[in-house]
Amino acid sequence: MPTTRSSKDAAPFSAPTRISKLPGPLRFPLLVTLSLTLSSLLYSLSAQFLDTEGDLAAVSRRLDQWWEVGALLGWRACELSLAWWGGYDGYDLAALSALTHGPPLYLLGTFYGVSNATILSSLLIDTITAALPLHLLRPLSPAHASTSPLPAEEKDIISSISIQILTTLLGAVIYSTTLYGAYASFLPTSLVTYFEGIPTIAPAHTAKPETLFPTMLVMGVAARTFIFTPAAATLPSLADAKARAFNPATATLWETIVYNVWGFRARTKTIIKRTAALILASGIHTFVQTAVTLQGVEPIGALAYSSVWAAAALFTGVAFGFVGDV
Repeated sequence: MPTTRSSKDAAPFSAPTRISKLPGPLRFPLLVTLSLTLSSLLYSLSAQFLDTEGDLAAVSRRLDQWWEVGALLGWRACELSLAWWGGYDGYDLAALSALTHGPPLYLLGTFYGVSNATILSSLLIDTITAALPLHLLRPLSPAHASTSPLPAEEKDIISSISIQILTTLLGAVIYSTTLYGAYASFLPTSLVTYFEGIPTIAPAHTAKPETLFPTMLVMGVAARTFIFTPAAATLPSLADAKARAFNPATATLWETIVYNVWGFRARTKTIIKRTAALILASGIHTFVQTAVTLQGVEPIGALAYSSVWAAAALFTGVAFGFVGDV
């Protein structure tokens, strides 16, 4: 990615370009309320018209304890808070939702025989009910808006069809390869040992990177949208200029430590922050959904499965970091 000129504003374009007229303390509670209400409504409609409730009930654990329901609702609020205070817009949260909600649904569709209609409707509902309320309360950032104040060089990178395709393919290849590596090593044993009553693990033995790739294209698109595009829209900051002027001969010990730990370009910092957020959100959500809601799954099995997707997020972020330096 070409190096761009400095700018006074010089900050990642993740902040909204328009401020909501609602009082500040009301916005986040309203976001959570809208998201949960819309999710409940759409899942009810899905159960009525697509018969998804019976499909999921057959493999779901009965939640009798208050803490189990509280854990699910609390984690949903945490996901929304990550987006709200992380400065994400609707596109960011839609991509993050696909990346975090996709792994548990993939498990259900691949090994538990849940229908494609149920899987797709659940993924769409989870994505829409997260992104739409945020979009109503916060406009698109310049990274995703059709009209933005970004310089021409950044606009060219973001709008380039070839770059979009290549970064999407890169993300999909990494997710496919990581999942295949898990299938070829420890994951089948974990599924047999810690997923009591799992109907089949045959897909783990027959999967190949090329057969996993079409499904992982969704993850590639989402990873590009969540990590690469915002990084490409990040302009050089004042911290970049200070980092270039760093002189180890005259710097204090603290300045040297800060430079070695966090002396990256603004774009690289954006990639690091978003990759860390994705690892955290993807890993925790997959663990919670697998361990709490899926019948017969032990925590260590949920941890093994969620670690695969956390690793894929890490590898994708590292790859996008290298691409961003080109």
